[in-house]
Amino acid sequence: MKNKTLATWLSLIGGPLGLHRWYLFGLRDGFLWAHAAMTLLGLLGLQRMMDFGVDDMLSWWLLPLLGFSIAWSCLEALIHGLTSPEAWNRRFHPEASEAHPAGLTNWITVVAIVLSLMVGSTALLSGLVLTFQHYFEAQVQEGLKLAE
Repeated sequence: MKNKTLATWLSLIGGPLGLHRWYLFGLRDGFLWAHAAMTLLGLLGLQRMMDFGVDDMLSWWLLPLLGFSIAWSCLEALIHGLTSPEAWNRRFHPEASEAHPAGLTNWITVVAIVLSLMVGSTALLSGLVLTFQHYFEAQVQEGLKLAE
C-alpha cells in the first residue's frame, strides 16, 4: 500500500533524487530520472562554482537547476500531502475502499507540508535570484566594455 505521508516525506527529503517517484511509480518512471539528472547537473554547477569561482559561465547555467529541482520536489510534496484521502486511494489503491488509512492525512503529513513550503520557496527564490544576479552582472560588464 502506498502511504500518502511516506510519499510526502520522501518528496521533501529525497525528492531531488526522485525517491518519491521510485516509491510511487518504480524505476521506469521518466520523472524519477529527470529529478536525478537536474539535481546532479545542479551539483556539478555548485562544484564548478566552488572550484572556479562565481565567474564560471557554465556554473551560472547549472547551479539554478539544483534550486529548481528542490523546488519541484517540494511542489510534489505539497501535491501529495494535500491530496484528499479519497483521491489518493482511488489513484494508488483502486481495490481498497476510499476511506483506507493509507490515504489519510495526519499531523506528520501537515509538518511535511509546512516544511516543503519553506524549503521549496527558499530554493526557488534562491535559484531565481542567483540567475538574475549573474545575468545583470554580465550585462553591466558588457556595458563597461562598450563604454571603453
